[in-house]
Amino acid sequence: MKFKIIFCALFAINAQLIAQETLKGMIMDKKNPKDNLGVFGANVYWLNTSIGTTTNNKGWFEIPYKKDYKQLVISFVGYKTDTIEVANLEPLHHFITEENTLDEISIAAKKEATSRSFLQTQNVFTVNSEELLKAACCNLAESFETNPSIDVNFSDALTGTRQIQMLGLNSPYLLIAQENIPMVRGASQVYGLTFTPGTWVESIQISKGAGSVVNGFESISGQINAELVKPLTDKKIFVNGYGNLNGRLELNTHFNQKINEKWQTGLYLHGNLRSQKFDNNDDSFLDAPLAEQINVMNRWQYANNETGWISFMNFRFLNDRKQTGQLDFNPDIDKGSNTLWGSEIKTKRFDFSGKVGYVFPELPFQSMGFQLAYSNHNQDSYFGLRDYNIKHESVYANYIFNSIIGDTRNKFKTGLSFTYDDYEELVETTNFSRDENSLGIFFEYAYDNSENFSLTAGLRLDTHNLLGTFITPRLHLRYVPWEKGVLRASIGSGKRSANIFAENQQLFASSRQVNIINAGGNIYGLNPEKAWNYGVSFLQGFRLFGRKGDISFDFYQTNFENQVVVDWENPQEISFYNLNGKSMANSFQVEANYTPFDHFKVRTAYKYFDVSTDYISGNLSKPIQPQHRFFANLSYETCKTDKIGIWKFDATYNFIGKQRLPNTSTNPVVFQLPEYSTGYNLLNTQITKVFSEKFEVYVGGENITNVQQENPILGSENPFGANFDSTIVYAPIFGSAYYAGFRFKID
Repeated sequence: MKFKIIFCALFAINAQLIAQETLKGMIMDKKNPKDNLGVFGANVYWLNTSIGTTTNNKGWFEIPYKKDYKQLVISFVGYKTDTIEVANLEPLHHFITEENTLDEISIAAKKEATSRSFLQTQNVFTVNSEELLKAACCNLAESFETNPSIDVNFSDALTGTRQIQMLGLNSPYLLIAQENIPMVRGASQVYGLTFTPGTWVESIQISKGAGSVVNGFESISGQINAELVKPLTDKKIFVNGYGNLNGRLELNTHFNQKINEKWQTGLYLHGNLRSQKFDNNDDSFLDAPLAEQINVMNRWQYANNETGWISFMNFRFLNDRKQTGQLDFNPDIDKGSNTLWGSEIKTKRFDFSGKVGYVFPELPFQSMGFQLAYSNHNQDSYFGLRDYNIKHESVYANYIFNSIIGDTRNKFKTGLSFTYDDYEELVETTNFSRDENSLGIFFEYAYDNSENFSLTAGLRLDTHNLLGTFITPRLHLRYVPWEKGVLRASIGSGKRSANIFAENQQLFASSRQVNIINAGGNIYGLNPEKAWNYGVSFLQGFRLFGRKGDISFDFYQTNFENQVVVDWENPQEISFYNLNGKSMANSFQVEANYTPFDHFKVRTAYKYFDVSTDYISGNLSKPIQPQHRFFANLSYETCKTDKIGIWKFDATYNFIGKQRLPNTSTNPVVFQLPEYSTGYNLLNTQITKVFSEKFEVYVGGENITNVQQENPILGSENPFGANFDSTIVYAPIFGSAYYAGFRFKID
């Protein structure tokens, strides 16, 4: 009832237009005056009213007119906002001028490599391709090294897999999407981020807190959306080669071709190989796994400006293999025996995703879209004497309709979504197969007065065969109290089924016994997870000594109504059970960005986490979670008017504070760890030389401070014994890693 009252009140805001006479006109781009090309999607509204419209695909608009209306405002992203005096109904022809300084904050590199918008209702941080080139971004999991909003840690001492966190919670509580289609979920939760090469990514949008109901009900702590390069705008030929001293080699190639005026296609190939064995800490185990991956994607883009139709289609096949374990392990001889400990993880995956959109030619503010995705993920793996096999077949469909209520200040999205997941999961000798399906309907309302206030309120209703029928509400507010100051707030809930084995595969690489405390739920005998997320943030732009900067403050809290607790406080077992009590994650971040002089940018951030859960043994802070983190990124590039022959220098520093370690007090003394780890410092650098528009090279180093965790594998001398454990990892394993690469481009 409460939400019904809220929505009714929101819909009543300026819902009626007083349409008597009509003013017509055309908006054009001043930089193309000879072509007389109209600007599609420009906002046109009467000053100090809620009467507005947008231009159609030819730049024309019609807007209700009264004699009381004197000033017409014309705005378009990236262009100066104009206010025009109107005295009669003569058709209006107006040219808009490109804005040199956008209403965005440039944080890290030219062409706004990273940015926060003053205008968006949600707290969104955008990372563009320029930022991704500042580090050895070999795949999506490694794309966040220069971003303070995402924390990157190694999940274990064997597989080399990076685990990302946001707001103090692991990646399963994030909605990770590819072009707004949920992609890394279910069986792909642990390794899925490594299946998207960095060169395929055009930009990344990171949203903190409750996301949009349009994208589903699973998001709890936020959303990461990766936009892929487009065949129309990507280079015709692109080649990237990479190699490091740890034996890792990679090659990426892009080939894009125009078929005709409406169709473009691209073929994207990725391969990586690590065939050298390293054991720098002399524990008889590989420091990094042997690995090979072949990844092929064919992408199609269709656009028909005359009819308003646009479409994207992706077809992808991946074959990924990892081998880890003891240095002398040979899978052809030692697999299934207790002579030498080893592990293989073999994944084959095929997926398809497609999007079709239509903009109504006469109603440019109205559109509809359809998203469809299919994936077949097959992983065969073993960890020592433990088998873990999972096959996940998934279907996702989403229909979205966009329009306005009365005028363009009041917009809405509504639609239907469907998901189907078929899991065939074998854990040692136990079959945990299941089917999940859901059908949902959603409605999202957005109000924006184009001045100092906007909101987005969403509600969805889903019926799920295992989670039941439930409602997911989400609300985002934005208020501008003064110039360049933006206050945001959000609240929303999320619900998900925890894939306890797929999300915690690293725990198989130990002697721990698996213990599920069955509570009669529908998923592994457990209940679904449900949580509420609350957040506030404040962004303030400023000028200091004539230079632009900004500072932001974020605070988010996640409260779980139910959580599947992953309890590894007993070193002999790993237990999964429903939360009985409280589980809470508090996250505070302050971030400052400044340009002290031309071409030199500084970004710093401090983060504080307070994450605790009621375990069987009592309330404890989250293990392997630093309470304090400090981040700094410095970037500088030399100035060349033609952008040729420039040098780029980038450095990223992280301080990771002490972390509580899982309890090992019941182990023999030699296998016991302290209650807390010590803090440490990490430094990464990269230098890039741009020789021409077609060719550049880069060299860099990761973990230049050469931090290495001592004794990362407990019981490594007897991996089939009772105290073997490779999961307690709080610092790098390998030490310093140096790399080099090149990029070659043809337009």
